[in-house]
Amino acid sequence: MVSVASLWLPVLVSAVLVFLASALFHMVLKYHQSDAGPLPDEEKVADALRPLRIPPGDYSLPYGTGPDSPELIEKFKQGPVAILTVMPNRLPALGVNLASWFGYSLLVGALAGYVAGLTLGPGAEYSLVFRVVGAVAFAGYSLAILQASIWWSRSWSYTVKTMADGLVFALLTAGTFGWLWP
Repeated sequence: MVSVASLWLPVLVSAVLVFLASALFHMVLKYHQSDAGPLPDEEKVADALRPLRIPPGDYSLPYGTGPDSPELIEKFKQGPVAILTVMPNRLPALGVNLASWFGYSLLVGALAGYVAGLTLGPGAEYSLVFRVVGAVAFAGYSLAILQASIWWSRSWSYTVKTMADGLVFALLTAGTFGWLWP
C-alpha cells in the first residue's frame, strides 16, 4: 500500500499539467467557444428579465411540482422550455474560477492516487499505475458531464468535447503518476 501523503509530488505535478492543458484548450485552441450561442434578440430578452431582479441560481421554465399536472403539460407544449442559470451582475471572478479549477485538479489527482495507493504497492509497474490512475482520473474529469446532457439537455457536442478534454487530463494524470510512482 502507498499512502496519499507519499504521492504529493505526482498529485501536484499532474494538477499543474492539467491546468496548463486546460488553458491551452480554452485560450489557444478555443474549440469550446461554440459551447453556448447567443440568444435571438439578446437585448430584448435582457430588458425583459432585468426588472424581475432574479436572484442568482438555477431555474426551470416551466416549473412544476408534478409531471402529471395538465397545466404543466400545457406550459411545456406552449414553450419556451429552458434551464436558466442566473449569475451575479459582475464580471466573472476569473481568479476564483482558476483557483477552484486547480483545487479540483488536485482533488482528482489525490483521489486517483488514493485508489492507486490502495491497489498497488511501492515499485508498481508504470503500466499498472497508468491504468488505475487513468481510470479514476477519467471518472473524475469526465463521467459526471454526461448527466448535463442526459437530464438538462446540454448539447451533446459540449459533452463530447468536455469528455475529450477529460480524457486528455486523465492521460496526463496517469502518465505523471506512472513516472513519479514511489
